[in-house]
Amino acid sequence: MIKKSPTISIVNYGVGNLLSIKNVINKIGGNAIIIDDVDDLKNAEKIILPGIGAFDAGMQYLQQKGWVDALNEAAIKKKLPVLGICLGMQLMCRKSQEGILPGLGWLDAEVVKFNIPNNSTNKIPHMGWNAIDVKKQNALVTNTQIEQRFYFVHSYHVVCNNPGDILATATHEYPFVAAIAHHNLFATQFHPEKSHRFGMELLTHFLAV
Repeated sequence: MIKKSPTISIVNYGVGNLLSIKNVINKIGGNAIIIDDVDDLKNAEKIILPGIGAFDAGMQYLQQKGWVDALNEAAIKKKLPVLGICLGMQLMCRKSQEGILPGLGWLDAEVVKFNIPNNSTNKIPHMGWNAIDVKKQNALVTNTQIEQRFYFVHSYHVVCNNPGDILATATHEYPFVAAIAHHNLFATQFHPEKSHRFGMELLTHFLAV
C-alpha cells in the first residue's frame, strides 16, 4: 500500500507568501492546503507558520484572528510537526527587539536586530543567497557534504538560549541562527520556497518527519 502524504496546513493569518509555499510543496509530491479558519487546525497533520513583515504586526494578526490558542494546542499539546518560516520562526520565540508584544514562546529564544557597523560592506536587511553551516545531525537538512545555499530577507535574527536547538547557522557580518530544530518544532530564517533545489529538499524532509 502506498503511504498517503500528510496534509500540510499553511496558516493564513494575513502575513506571508502562502501560494508560493503551497505550490512548491505540491510540486514535490506533498499535499498542501492554505487554511483561513482556526477550526481547520483541528484536522491538521503538519503545520507551516509563514510570515513576512514586522514582529508586532504578526502577533497582532495571530491574536486578532484567534490563532494563538489553536496553535498552542496543535504545537505544544498535540505536538504536531510545525515549520516556521522567516517571521514565522521569529514569532515562535519569546520576544523581539522589533516590538513590545510577547511571542508565542515555543522556543527559548529572542529576536535581535543585526548589529552592523556603519563602515561595514554588509547591509541591513540581509537579503539574497547565503550558505548555511549545519551544526547537528537532523531530519530537516541531511546532506552536510556539499554547500547548501538559501534565500534570506530579514533585518532581525534569532538568538537561542539553548545552543542544542540550533540546526544551522549562516554568516552576515557574524554567524547567526539560520535554522532551528526543537522536538516537533522546526524553523528557518530563510525562505525554502524561494531557495530552488535546496529549499525543495528541505521541504521534502519536512514531509517525512
